[in-house]
Amino acid sequence: MTGKPSSLSPGDSPGMLALGMADWLCRRAARGPQRPALTCAGQTWTYAELVARTGRMATVLAAGGVQPGQRVGYLGLNDPLFLVTQFACGWLGAVFVPLNFRLTGPELAFIVNDAGVHTLFADDGYTGLIDEVRPRLECQRYLGRTAAPGWEGLDALMAKAAQAGAVPPLAATHPDDVAAVMYTSGTTGNPKGAMLTHGNFWSNNLNVMLMSDIASTDVALNFAPLFHVGGMCCVTLPILMAGGHLVLQRSFDPAGVMQDVAEHRVTVSFAVPAMLLFVSQHPDFERADLSSLRSISVGGAPMPEPLLRLFSVRGIPVNQGYGLTETAAATTFLAPERAHDKLGSCGTPAFLTEVCVRAFDGTPVTAPHERGELCARGANVMKGYWNRPDATAGAFYEGGWFRTGDVGYADEEGFYYICDRLKDMVITGGENVYPAEVESVLYEHPAIAEVAVIGAPDPRWGEHVVAVVALKPGASLTLEALQAFAETRLARYKLPRELRVVAALPRNPTGKVLKIRLREQATA
Repeated sequence: MTGKPSSLSPGDSPGMLALGMADWLCRRAARGPQRPALTCAGQTWTYAELVARTGRMATVLAAGGVQPGQRVGYLGLNDPLFLVTQFACGWLGAVFVPLNFRLTGPELAFIVNDAGVHTLFADDGYTGLIDEVRPRLECQRYLGRTAAPGWEGLDALMAKAAQAGAVPPLAATHPDDVAAVMYTSGTTGNPKGAMLTHGNFWSNNLNVMLMSDIASTDVALNFAPLFHVGGMCCVTLPILMAGGHLVLQRSFDPAGVMQDVAEHRVTVSFAVPAMLLFVSQHPDFERADLSSLRSISVGGAPMPEPLLRLFSVRGIPVNQGYGLTETAAATTFLAPERAHDKLGSCGTPAFLTEVCVRAFDGTPVTAPHERGELCARGANVMKGYWNRPDATAGAFYEGGWFRTGDVGYADEEGFYYICDRLKDMVITGGENVYPAEVESVLYEHPAIAEVAVIGAPDPRWGEHVVAVVALKPGASLTLEALQAFAETRLARYKLPRELRVVAALPRNPTGKVLKIRLREQATA
């Protein structure tokens, strides 16, 4: 490595120190170069090896014309190269753009062009998808694993860089410089690119390390997709900054999760509730050796009480939390010891983050249990939306308070609760119905495996409540039986007036239910 620590510009206050992505990785490697950094598909790299590969990738990108501020796209399954490319972008002061590998060609084309990607890498199996839309793309360079028509072979270029030995110096980065543009899941239309800075990632890493007690002695397992903020920021980057050992799975596999936990003595992990549900339903769950786990961090959706109890019985604490792409993930945390007496809460604000509730007209809410829109402020909150000044302006209140779009409230002790997405709220007969509240009740019905609550047009009430359910094998359910089950716990206006049975709920790659698709089906 050449260069010197560069994330603090002359004249900056030392109290504002926030190291750039490549800078903190290099410092961590210098502290423990032979410590295991990353294991994937049976191969383990030390921190020294991870930095060396990052330097070679920076050499390859720079040779192709990537300069500070230019965007580099990555398309592929979870792989060490994802992180190598991300850190190499930080090395050059370039901007990393992770791409959702489950999108269609036209959807990818929109993001690639919207971000203005200069160099695009596509892993094996995805170059053909890009070739289908290449005439619409504006990229200047295309990299694949191996050379093919229209694609430079990255493996050969990396080998050449290794022989050359020299690497570019670390670019000078400021905490406010954009490190990545991460596109929101797009469940309500075309995705927007959240500009996450070097300072955002630094602050989020500290939030996670402090709130989850992550240390260099931890072994973390990540099976969530890295292109999503949960997979990238809830355990992957924090464990590397802490100097721990990351075990990375190419994709989620319930049996593989249990196997890796036992083999590598995994201590911490991250999942969305749907993933834990699938793990718990695997026939090997009861006899799997999960004794090394000291906590699993959960986000992306509310944790159903039955699932929480199931993991508690196995002696696995669940560290719940709440965050968004726009907040680089970590916003609130609920410690496992408060999981039961604060059931349904997403916790209290992270160390470096402030949270408040605003009424729907924007005025502050101070009374406990009064619902409004949750807002967040802190060094982990995004700089804004890429090329969307209007959307950026509409996403913030005065004073830097980011509008999450989530309905919630705080109790007397300052614990926050998420009721629902503002856009998912059902208004029936003038009454607000929060789907998450109804779903929590319906999840306990013995016939239901999965449930999502949406609103459908109603000529009398404006909207009525619809329960979309996937049933357990061999189970059956009627609307009348479902209403009878829920009527003692829900007001009548909150009861489902329509029941739709499906084989499985449509989800995006992070496990979130695609309610926009369910609503489209309900109105078709």
